[in-house]
Order: sequence, then structure tokens, then C-alpha cells
Amino acid sequence: MASSIWYVYILECGDGTLYTGVARDPEQRLRLHQAGKGARYTRGRLPLRLCYSEPQQGQGAALRRELAIKKLSRSCKLQLIAAQSAWR
Repeated sequence: MASSIWYVYILECGDGTLYTGVARDPEQRLRLHQAGKGARYTRGRLPLRLCYSEPQQGQGAALRRELAIKKLSRSCKLQLIAAQSAWR
């Protein structure tokens, strides 16, 4: 069975905090968060902005990468976001 593409994503919340998650479609997941149907953390922190996404081969790889990103300091997460923005 072929491995499907999953994404690790980072949202910037309205209060300036960063939220990291995984999804098959980060844009659709953002819409769910904005509708209050995403993580409890994001519900009271609107508006939200998708500021980073990184493809992974399968859900397991995405979950491992999510954990690694969550362990990073805020400044390291901002560097990830800035590096990806420079390439877009």
C-alpha cells in the first residue's frame, strides 16, 4: 500500500501564539479551526493564519515531525516559517 502525503502545519493565532498540527489538507484544516471545529487551543484565539506547512510521507512521519517541531523554541519555529517564506 502506498503511503499518503500528510502535512505538518503551523498556525499563527490572533494572540500571536503558534499552534502546530498535522492534516492531509492544511487549508481545509485551517477552515475547520476557523469554524471552531478544530483544536480547543485555537477556538478562542481567532483570527488564524496558516504560516507553515511541510509534506511528510504518511501520518506516522507527520506525527513524528509534529512532535519535533513542538519541542522547538518559538524562535526556532519562527526561523522555520521565515525560511519557507523566503522560498515562496
